[in-house]
Amino acid sequence: MSTFTIFLVLITIVCFLLIVVIMVQNPKGGGLSSTLGGGGQMGGVQKTTDFLDKSTWTLATLLIVLILLSSLSFTGTFGDSSLKTIDQNAAPAPKTAPAAKTPVTEAPAATTAQPAAQDTAK
Repeated sequence: MSTFTIFLVLITIVCFLLIVVIMVQNPKGGGLSSTLGGGGQMGGVQKTTDFLDKSTWTLATLLIVLILLSSLSFTGTFGDSSLKTIDQNAAPAPKTAPAAKTPVTEAPAATTAQPAAQDTAK
């Protein structure tokens, strides 16, 4: 198993946990704390929102760090070597002469018969 695969699995797990933590939160401050009932359970409402807030920021930071580390561990063997082998083995494309343009002949303009001597009766 390569290091990139390990980072990919860790990134997937952190993304799933981040989704769960965000979905548990309530935008109005209720969230998980509203299901706890009284204020004496698990430290009350404020402690629960602090925990969810800190865990969101921690998971987001961990996700960014894992993404950066995975990009550093990626050696690029897929992109670089395949492009070099394609360039070395590829024959140059044969140059073809441009197609000769066929002359476009315009249709003769419609001519109207003009009388030669219309005003001869003056």
